[in-house]
Amino acid sequence: MRKITTRFGEIEYDPETTLTFPEGMIGFDYLHDFIVMPNEKEGPLFWIQSVNDPMIAFVVTDPTNFFLEYRVVPDRSEREKLGIEEGEECYALSVVTVAEDRSVTLNLAAPLLFAPKTNRALQVVVESGKYETKTPLPKVDQA
Repeated sequence: MRKITTRFGEIEYDPETTLTFPEGMIGFDYLHDFIVMPNEKEGPLFWIQSVNDPMIAFVVTDPTNFFLEYRVVPDRSEREKLGIEEGEECYALSVVTVAEDRSVTLNLAAPLLFAPKTNRALQVVVESGKYETKTPLPKVDQA
């Protein structure tokens, strides 16, 4: 076990369970190893904390909790980087942004592809133009 001190306090983690981004993330290509923070509150959001820079952490979520039709399937080169074969389990996750006015958006244009088999992840850019980097959560009708 190893320890790092973060804005969440001192965290002990097992390096064998580290989430690895072989290419880093967009704008953070130097950050490769993250740990998934235990979720203290129930809900669809969780944190990934950088092991390389204890000041960097991201809130992420499964976008299908909010956008049922959202799908991103890794292509062959992405599967190679993730160390998986076609049809093996892979999840798309979105980075969450909470603005000063407390509005919440999801980055659907550059999801994180996560392969649980290898504990690897990639941030990819969806080039269809269909998704935005700051997609607001859908409005819920109040009856």
